[in-house]
Amino acid sequence: MSLADNIEFFRNLPKMPGALNGMGRQQLPVGDSPLEEIAEFGSNPGNLKMFAYAPDQLAPKPAMVVVLHGCTQTAAGYDVGTGWSRLAQRYGFVLVMPEQKRANNSNTCFNWFASDDIARDSGEALSIRQMVEHAAIAHGVDPTRIYITGLSAGGAMTSVMLATYPEVFAAGAIIAGLPYGIAHSTQEALAGMYRAPSRSGQELGDLVRKASPHQGTWPRVSVWHGAADRTVNPANAGEIVKQWLDLHDLPDAPMSAADVDGYPREVWWNSEGQTVVESYTITGMAHGTPLAIAGHEDAYGTASKFLLDVGIASSWHIAQFFGLTKQMPIRTSAPDESRSRPSRPQQARVEQDRRSIRRDPPGRRALDVSGTITRALKATGLIK
Repeated sequence: MSLADNIEFFRNLPKMPGALNGMGRQQLPVGDSPLEEIAEFGSNPGNLKMFAYAPDQLAPKPAMVVVLHGCTQTAAGYDVGTGWSRLAQRYGFVLVMPEQKRANNSNTCFNWFASDDIARDSGEALSIRQMVEHAAIAHGVDPTRIYITGLSAGGAMTSVMLATYPEVFAAGAIIAGLPYGIAHSTQEALAGMYRAPSRSGQELGDLVRKASPHQGTWPRVSVWHGAADRTVNPANAGEIVKQWLDLHDLPDAPMSAADVDGYPREVWWNSEGQTVVESYTITGMAHGTPLAIAGHEDAYGTASKFLLDVGIASSWHIAQFFGLTKQMPIRTSAPDESRSRPSRPQQARVEQDRRSIRRDPPGRRALDVSGTITRALKATGLIK
């Protein structure tokens, strides 16, 4: 099959399969996740499942974190892999984890590229918004402390929610995702994933500004991406950063840059000194959520395919960015804070400019898109 034939084949599918969304093909075990399904939470136009967890001991006026899994994964499986319910128990916040249905997408990917699902008050975006409202009312959540994060297709859907409901979310964290509004078809999704065409900050910012009538403060954003990701082009991290720098009216150059647990982090802050955009480049890491497991007794999560033990605990750092770790832990039996934040031993890593995540490195080997798509079709059983 030629590349053009592959694209036409995908175009005629009712829902784009997860291989094109860029996620893996291995479902995680559910383990001991405490998530419970909530059957009734609204009109649910996107036909999603709602799972949630509220610890027995909630903080006063608790915060809420919405976590979006990747393709072929489940809410419970991604919870076990990332450790979010353990963080929720430790710091007393409410956890909401939407789950995609196979009827909507053959590989259970959130449809971050489908016009009906990424518009305000429509489809999957509205279903997730209804979950947030339902849980917020049920548990007395502080409306100023609602956050969202996700991996890959879930990361791209995190971009969707931050753009379409910016008044709902105080901050978000996008892991191996894509900017909002760059794809409304399978061909555009392929281009975004594999080539990550460069756009101006204003063009990217305008895509968000047009997504809602919002006129207030924009959410804060944390961006995470593996520099060796061959599923979602790492340049997408730079495009996401540009999108939110434009919205916050901040300069292109980072205001601070330093290594955290051995990995480059760039930071931008507002006039009040609050960090509003940050970007982590996980050098040498492929596609997935970064974890710190080996040698860490109190690590959050479980390593598996697309949940990668690279020595930095992204869930903990994201919770810190959200402001969830400022309070004393609710569970006094939990390990002390100094042990819960893993530090990465110094080790050799891929030598690259810390800003190379924003563009293709010179001399980089060209990606065989046609071959990648054909292998994806075979993996999903669409061709033999």
